[in-house]
Amino acid sequence: MTLPSPNALFYQPSCGLSGDMHLAALLDLGVPQSWLREALSKLPVTAEYELMVAPGKKMGISGTRAEVTTVDSSDHRHHSSIVKMIHAAGYSAQVESRALSIFSHIANAEGKIHGVSPDKVHFHEVGAVDSIVDIVAAALCIDYLNPEFVLCSAVEVGSGYVDCAHGRFPVPAPATQEMLAKVPCTYGNVRGESTTPTGAAILAASVDEYLPKGLFLPSQVGYGIGHKDFELPNVLRVVHGVYTPTTPARTREHFQIEANIDDMTAEAFEPLMDTLFAAGAADVFLTPIVMKKSRAAHCLTVLCPAAHKDLIVEKILNQSSTIGLRVFTFAKHVLPRESLSISTSLGQISVKIVTQPDGRRRWKSEHNDIIELALTHNLDYQTVKATVEFEVRQQLQDAPHGASR
Repeated sequence: MTLPSPNALFYQPSCGLSGDMHLAALLDLGVPQSWLREALSKLPVTAEYELMVAPGKKMGISGTRAEVTTVDSSDHRHHSSIVKMIHAAGYSAQVESRALSIFSHIANAEGKIHGVSPDKVHFHEVGAVDSIVDIVAAALCIDYLNPEFVLCSAVEVGSGYVDCAHGRFPVPAPATQEMLAKVPCTYGNVRGESTTPTGAAILAASVDEYLPKGLFLPSQVGYGIGHKDFELPNVLRVVHGVYTPTTPARTREHFQIEANIDDMTAEAFEPLMDTLFAAGAADVFLTPIVMKKSRAAHCLTVLCPAAHKDLIVEKILNQSSTIGLRVFTFAKHVLPRESLSISTSLGQISVKIVTQPDGRRRWKSEHNDIIELALTHNLDYQTVKATVEFEVRQQLQDAPHGASR
């Protein structure tokens, strides 16, 4: 039996967070620089910037420093043009969804502040090439590390005033404060702006739990060195580790998206469902219904986390015949769980274990692993399943509760 793999990123922005600090911290945490550069080359702005990465130090803390400098930058972009740019890059559905979600948070905040619709927002600070690269890099790096949970302690925003495109404002900038609504923040521990709109948007689109109350087992630490000098080290610490909630269930914001469809063939739903799962849906299902004039139809229902909502809405509207959707927010209660890789006589099998409110545990072996073992050993599915589950049960019964951690 092996220990569970790291499943959480824990952001600790005691001196705030910016796009370049975030990029530096995740590179310091182990995201390969060569891989990131190749992925960023898919954006049509490679001639407009240079990414510089080097070791850095701030007030005795060593880490990584990253900076995106513009070379031949075009004007700042509108939200709609940035969306098209990200779509055209050909990233995975998960990366595309997270990047679009980060920009969507900025667009919604700016739109609310200035009284315009999000698609009409003209980005100023975050529409520049350096911010576009910081945001897409954030989506790529988080996807590379593949956390199940993203945690965050209180966010330091700074103090004083900041010069924005629309004038001089008290720290935090208006869009930053809007995106940090309901987020635990500290104010005034440093003089100056320590959390930028880009940093706030990354948190708004990614964090599942602030001030986590569960147990966190750190395994690796990354330090992103900032470019400013404050009373505190201008450093972002991000820790990769294993997180176990202490409560019987955890609550996370999810969305339920529905559409009544009466003019699609049954065969057309299968590729649509595959597309929605690839875009980050947690579940997709169809319910037979009867609409007006007794027309037979289906209600398409998609459940998804907040980070994937915008992309899934777009996929439904582009790839189905519906002309409208219903979108509901709901709280999802999930039992604490852990994933283990267990050795059996037929090979490794992944097992998910959940803990019930009464303290009892139950487990389920990974279906795809059983199919793969059956093919490898030229055995039927039922034989492999029975063998594997017997051996897994024996190992889990022999192991003391909690030993797997």
